[in-house]
Amino acid sequence: MRILVVLAFLGILGSLASALVYLMRDKGGTNRTVNALTVRIGLSIALFLFVLFAHHMGWIETTGLPAR
Repeated sequence: MRILVVLAFLGILGSLASALVYLMRDKGGTNRTVNALTVRIGLSIALFLFVLFAHHMGWIETTGLPAR
């Protein structure tokens, strides 16, 4: 589970880095920056939903303070 989450974070950071590179190179001339940021948002939402699903299925457990 940890490996999957780490890979998702690396994908998110890679997409963010590529958006920065496209922003600097293209100077706003193409839509590559917007596409890279769209991919980043999609990966972030998918990771969030996967963590919620994994918690619901019991694959991961909370480790904080107990709920009252």
